[in-house]
Amino acid sequence: MIKKLNIKGFTMVEMLIAAGISMIVIGSALSVYLIQHKHLLVQDQISDMQQNIRASMQELATKIRMAGYNVPTGISALRASNTNPDTIEIIYDSSLLDGVQIEHAMPEQSAELRCDGHDLSSLHDGDWVVIYDPNKQAGEFFEISHVQYDASSIQHNTMPLSKSYPKGSKIIKMNKIKYYIDNTTDPNHPRLMMQHVGRLPLIYADNISDLQFQYLLSSGAIVDVPPLARMVREVMINITAITDKPDDEFINQYRTRSLQTSVKVRNLGIN
Repeated sequence: MIKKLNIKGFTMVEMLIAAGISMIVIGSALSVYLIQHKHLLVQDQISDMQQNIRASMQELATKIRMAGYNVPTGISALRASNTNPDTIEIIYDSSLLDGVQIEHAMPEQSAELRCDGHDLSSLHDGDWVVIYDPNKQAGEFFEISHVQYDASSIQHNTMPLSKSYPKGSKIIKMNKIKYYIDNTTDPNHPRLMMQHVGRLPLIYADNISDLQFQYLLSSGAIVDVPPLARMVREVMINITAITDKPDDEFINQYRTRSLQTSVKVRNLGIN
């Protein structure tokens, strides 16, 4: 006699219920993964944004603190523009030349600068330097086209000076740096730009959207643009950075961070 096996399987309803539960579990897990992945991406962007803004602030504070160092009277060591975002230009001595001056008056504006007996080893073709007349307390930047080390002379064939300088005029290797925001090349990714005199601008930091300066004067007044650089005693800096990509959780799409500090400029007004 053959016995019938009592084998029970899953009904169609049970299988549908199981499939539905599985889809809910998988969907929930996927949703959690996507949320966590988005948070990781956001955190990476926030980290990059914070690094950009801290590096920018450190660069500006360091260079502004140097403004006016060993800059002779008659040359403005700080220039400000209320361009919203603001622009600042600073000048300070690089300390690479010591006591170099021309030992012969220039017969004409394009004449070479004869620095007989002075060490010009720290100068190179293409450098930008200042020639300064201490008697008239005036000077200007120019580009060196060629340095003749044996003859201790400097040529500037690519740009004649504005006047013929007398014997005793100083040659000073100064730094002149301009900082500003480029928000026109790519409006969604503004950048902090740094430009040395006579050079093309360079990108210092990405996604810096705003740069604001205020200046505390020797009179106690706080202004957006100082009338004279030697009157400035403190520079207040405000920088704003944004994330690289928009975030739909924010009304303005981009997350932002702002950083403020103030820098005392002790080299201004003392020369």
